[in-house]
Amino acid sequence: MDAFFDRLGLAAPIIQAPMAGAQNHRLAAAVCEAGGLGSVPAAMLSAEALQAELTALRSLTQRPFNVNFFCHATPAPDAVREAHWHEALAPYYAELGLDATAIPSGPGRVPFNDQAADVLEAFRPAVVSFHFGLPAPELLARVKSWGSLVLSSATTVEEALWLQTHGADAVIAQGLEAGGHRGMFLSDDLSTQMGTFALLPQMVQAVKLPVIAAGGFASDAGVAAAQAFGAAGVQMGTAYLCSDEATTSALHRAALQSGAARHTALTNVFTGRPARGIVNRLMRELGPISAAAPAFPLATAAIAPLRAAAEARQSSEFTPLWAGQNTSGLRAEPATRITQDAIEAWHRSAKEKAA
Repeated sequence: MDAFFDRLGLAAPIIQAPMAGAQNHRLAAAVCEAGGLGSVPAAMLSAEALQAELTALRSLTQRPFNVNFFCHATPAPDAVREAHWHEALAPYYAELGLDATAIPSGPGRVPFNDQAADVLEAFRPAVVSFHFGLPAPELLARVKSWGSLVLSSATTVEEALWLQTHGADAVIAQGLEAGGHRGMFLSDDLSTQMGTFALLPQMVQAVKLPVIAAGGFASDAGVAAAQAFGAAGVQMGTAYLCSDEATTSALHRAALQSGAARHTALTNVFTGRPARGIVNRLMRELGPISAAAPAFPLATAAIAPLRAAAEARQSSEFTPLWAGQNTSGLRAEPATRITQDAIEAWHRSAKEKAA
């Protein structure tokens, strides 16, 4: 394995993608115990909740783990844009019997900060990963001072080069197929986004850092293909959404296991930033990309009451059903087994490559 992964002592370079809203420490621990790198999504956690999650994780595994944060710039509230957004949502509020004059506002998610670092320092995780670039240099230096390896997502070659210059130890090549938020941070232009197997070899050639492939890996064949294209490892997210340890809701699981999962799209209507999910009513009628949506993460708060009201009626039409393009290999099994199969696929591919 690559030196980055050698330091971690994994059975194979398999990373479980952090998935806020669909997992907690239990999934991360199961992946760690199977020999992969489990990840805890921290972008939506308070300092107190982060402390609790990491304490619970440590009670289940002593193996290396990853903690993931967002590092977006917090936008200034825009009253005019917010008013347009509320106007667009008002008919849905009325339909679901909600008070359209009381549509909430709020940040939803906060970027990595000193408070999170204070909690993290006591645990000194083997890996700290970021989405939307890297944190401020002084925060990054603090993370590195603990001996933690730094990982971040890149959606273009230019972003990978930027991460290499600014202190990342490895980069994730996030292909267009990947579920959840796009990690793009140098440009908002969606036309720059590439599929995994177009992006991966270009990134491998351009940077000196290990490149980890992400996007579309729901089968053993995909793991082998990533290695053939030069990946130092693979990050899998959607593959774990139906696992026993995932906290994916019953409505989300039903969508993932239905024919609807074959139609995903990038949308900003749930958070204000492009993210891939299964197409539902809100995406069809307001987007999937809407100019009315406030900047990330300010769009989130106003959606929450709609989502809660619809889910109470067993409807996922206002729920972000995050998923990658490849849901064909989803398995309702223990995460340990899913991880072990991916590890075996990696080793089989390595032997074939060496033969």
